[in-house]
Amino acid sequence: MKYLIVGLGNIGPEYRNTRHNIGFKILDALARASNFSFDSARYAFKGEMRYKGRTLICIKPTTYMNLSGKAVNYWMKEENISRENILIITDDLALSFGTLRLKTKGSNGGHNGLKDIENILGTSEYPRLRFGVGSDFQRGRQVDYVLSEWPEDEEMALEERIDKSIEIIHSFVSIGAELTMSAFNNK
Repeated sequence: MKYLIVGLGNIGPEYRNTRHNIGFKILDALARASNFSFDSARYAFKGEMRYKGRTLICIKPTTYMNLSGKAVNYWMKEENISRENILIITDDLALSFGTLRLKTKGSNGGHNGLKDIENILGTSEYPRLRFGVGSDFQRGRQVDYVLSEWPEDEEMALEERIDKSIEIIHSFVSIGAELTMSAFNNK
């Protein structure tokens, strides 16, 4: 069984430690923990791992956030992976810092990466792991907020939340979305 695990973010050193790049950060941690690396591929940095008999194709789109759907669509087709077996990892302003929420469908919440994925796939019904980044910004300053770096107090708490995200990925590919939501959401 194959899965496509997509960490959303923007390429380039200026974005590396920003809230918007939490998807990249989680996949980088997964790669370190699972001893695989990312190589440059079409529309993405791509790595592959196995977990409990499943193959995980992990990508970090190089299309920039607003065109993430292009990479998702390409790799779904290239690897013949169904929509139910993709997992999009994204930042979420509507959740307080560190809150993790797995959903099988839902609104894009104004997130440009999710909007593009939804437009290209033609549906909002695809699994996503939402990582709460909070909403401590002044009206109209949303872009500045998500493209800013983590403050020191949040930076210190990130490792544990990233480890929990990896547990959710492992659970998603092992026991499916529904049981994973029951086990991890609101925890």
